[in-house]
Amino acid sequence: MGDDRPIGMFDSGFGGLTVARALIDLAPGEDLVYVGDTGRYPYGSRPLEEVRGFAHQISRWLVDVHDVKVVVVACNTATAAALDELQAELPVPVVGVIEPGVASLVLATRNQRVGVIGTVGTISSGAYQREVAAVAPHLELTCAACPGFVEFVERGETRSDQVHVLAERLLAPIVEADVDALLLGCTHYPFLARTLSDVLGRDVVLVSSADETAFRVRAMLESSWAPADRGGRGRQQWFSSGDVEAFRALGARLLGPELDVASAVRWET
Repeated sequence: MGDDRPIGMFDSGFGGLTVARALIDLAPGEDLVYVGDTGRYPYGSRPLEEVRGFAHQISRWLVDVHDVKVVVVACNTATAAALDELQAELPVPVVGVIEPGVASLVLATRNQRVGVIGTVGTISSGAYQREVAAVAPHLELTCAACPGFVEFVERGETRSDQVHVLAERLLAPIVEADVDALLLGCTHYPFLARTLSDVLGRDVVLVSSADETAFRVRAMLESSWAPADRGGRGRQQWFSSGDVEAFRALGARLLGPELDVASAVRWET
């Protein structure tokens, strides 16, 4: 028997739409409930304890209100802050974005020098450093925090001269380390892929944690617990804790026509 309950997913704003897009394409029959916590973005500059509280609040809402069958933490900062606790406490499987991304990064490198970029919160948490050390200690890892990238994406500004100049400055340690594979350790960053490639050069493989997370969810659906069996295409519900119309308008540009209507969600403080 299939399980027609929806998949729940959340991010601080628009970055998780990269995971949502990949999952819609890979598992088109699944229903999806997505929360963009735009009223409290960005997460990357907030204390991890505060982000942990947000992650618990949204995850419980997805489980209690929408009866989701899995929660996808489509945010690297929230994954670093709360994944272990969510997996221990929630009654459904919880998937983060860090482990799938690192697994793909290990496969992508040829010269064994790799990089990870992310928000200040994600990089300072050490989550990627610990995961790489655990699964591939032989790799030479260079990490760089990239404050400002999320804000450019949230404004829909992904190809401007300003973001290019910022990328040149922030990616200097990655260029100097001569990496041949770079993990985009924030789900906003795939929207900047062309700018990142212009700065790094076409020989550097960009690894998207978003794509790999979607593959991981699909594999879990197919092997560990039943996928939906309704036939046809699934239904998506989109929620924002901030300006709903702004979320819908920019979200539709970034994700596609599936994001045609969005609703408000308000958190109790």
